[in-house]
Amino acid sequence: MRTHRFYVGEKLKLKADFWVHDPGLLWQWNRVLRFKPGQKVSMFDGEGTDRLYEVVEISKAEAHLKLITELKPIIPKPHVYLFWSLLKKDNNDHVLQKCTELGVSNFVPLITSRAIRTNFNMARAEKIVVEASEQCGRSNIPTVREPMHLSKAIEQYKDHLSFIVCEHGESRGFIPKDKEKYGLLIGPEGGWSEEERKLFKGLKLLHLSLSNHTLRAETATVVAASKLL
Repeated sequence: MRTHRFYVGEKLKLKADFWVHDPGLLWQWNRVLRFKPGQKVSMFDGEGTDRLYEVVEISKAEAHLKLITELKPIIPKPHVYLFWSLLKKDNNDHVLQKCTELGVSNFVPLITSRAIRTNFNMARAEKIVVEASEQCGRSNIPTVREPMHLSKAIEQYKDHLSFIVCEHGESRGFIPKDKEKYGLLIGPEGGWSEEERKLFKGLKLLHLSLSNHTLRAETATVVAASKLL
């Protein structure tokens, strides 16, 4: 039987023996997953604690959990920050889900000259990265920022990250493998504007070729992340 994983954040303290009274969890365990005594469940807090429990008792009002074993936390390295030009709603969802599974640590949606849209549903985005983390087995939750203009994002992060422009064409510059933090820049379907390219050139940013083929923007984010993780 599959062991389900749940992110608890600060809602619960993962003790060796405790009772759960969270209405959301209990509704899912009782009504959706039909948990029974003896069921095993994995729970993590996003801070490195990842544990396997047995459901000793369960009702609509509460559940009694007992620790079986500590699980080895899976936390992706290096830290990859994904900066991508905002796409249509479903494509943004795809970026968040797949790149969480690959191990991206931080998501920063960008407002660029040729961005398809500028609005972004933060609550939906945070829900997607939590669910993707639960499903894929990672022990931390990526952070998601509110959308930022490209120039502002680069100015804010340039002293902390090795920025890499990821696009179709030849790679330019050596991509260091010993860095701890990378910032991947993914442009919109229409490509970067001339002004944006001048910004990259002025900062002497590295360029990474993703493919000999022209990729959709959401595909480019997955390919770029997979090259660094």
